[in-house]
Amino acid sequence: MAWSKYQLILAVTMVVTGSINTLSTKWADNLESQGADGNVRAFSHPFVQACAMFLGEMLCLLAFKMLYYNLRRRRDGSEDTHELTKGNRDFNPFILFVPAMCDMIATSIMYIGLNLTYASSFQMFRGSVIIFVGILSVAFLNRVLKGREWTGIVFVIIGLAIVGVSDFIANDGGIAHSRNNVITGDLLIILAQIITSVQMVYEERFVAGLDIPALQAVGWEGFFGFSVLGTLLIPFYYIHVGPPFNNNARGTLEDFVDALIQIRNNWQLVFAIAGTVISIAFFNFAGISVTKEISATTRMVLDSVRTLVIWLVALAVGWQQFHALQILGFGGLLFGMCLYNNVFVLQCWSAARGLYMRQRHGYQEAQGIITIRADDPQIA
Repeated sequence: MAWSKYQLILAVTMVVTGSINTLSTKWADNLESQGADGNVRAFSHPFVQACAMFLGEMLCLLAFKMLYYNLRRRRDGSEDTHELTKGNRDFNPFILFVPAMCDMIATSIMYIGLNLTYASSFQMFRGSVIIFVGILSVAFLNRVLKGREWTGIVFVIIGLAIVGVSDFIANDGGIAHSRNNVITGDLLIILAQIITSVQMVYEERFVAGLDIPALQAVGWEGFFGFSVLGTLLIPFYYIHVGPPFNNNARGTLEDFVDALIQIRNNWQLVFAIAGTVISIAFFNFAGISVTKEISATTRMVLDSVRTLVIWLVALAVGWQQFHALQILGFGGLLFGMCLYNNVFVLQCWSAARGLYMRQRHGYQEAQGIITIRADDPQIA
């Protein structure tokens, strides 16, 4: 079935804004600016960037409230039928506190990892969440994975292993971080996916059945994440850590004052942070809408497309060099994700098998070996 113009716009919006979100964050990591101590250094403030991301998610709650009250003013009941506002709006928001905390921890760890590794590797390693979601859903949701899903997980593991090997053997002169930093970043991203999988399983177990409007749920998680992480910036300001996590004016876990001064001293950082805030808001809206308008599997495929976009942009701007192993790794990752979600792979296999059977039966009929019946199930 062909996509409508609206569905096509949603798909493009999801790929573009999702790519911008990762690229703008990595762009900020690569920018240099004068800090609070007068020294010029790279912008290394993962927790401040995570706060920016949660601020973007909070915008979803603001958008939901504005849309809901605008629809309610019509007094025609449209707030109960609109795709973005219908559902259970009378719930305890604190049911979303646990997934918000998982999101906060995972996002902070991922942004630390992104600061140490490549943007493309960051996006590819995020695909490992399938592995942990599958395992946790078996353990806590009593789900039985099919052979196709287990095979998909194996291909995802193989693809990620190849990407990891590529990062290990890479020696990109244009990258400021050492090989150990890159591997540390990759491992941190995988650790973050374990936490993200806990969030997804929790949401499926305790939140999915409540029929909460998705835009509202994302907004509340953003509110909780921003509130808690914003408060934690105060003690982080006084916690001294060692390299490579102390690249700020005070050598602490996070120096938000130094971050604000660096942003003030480099206008490009303003655009990079704004790109993170705005893109995450539109990305969440587009992702939710794609799930509703098309399907969740289409959303997964589009998420894989943005991985390719991020990799190509990173190569184009010189953030990393080309490594053929990453193509093989990305291929294994994409194949595994498609197989796990039953997208394209089995359908293509069935179509190819059907074509082969039709050709085979047509040849046999031409040779007078068999007579094809219209109701033959093998060629239906």
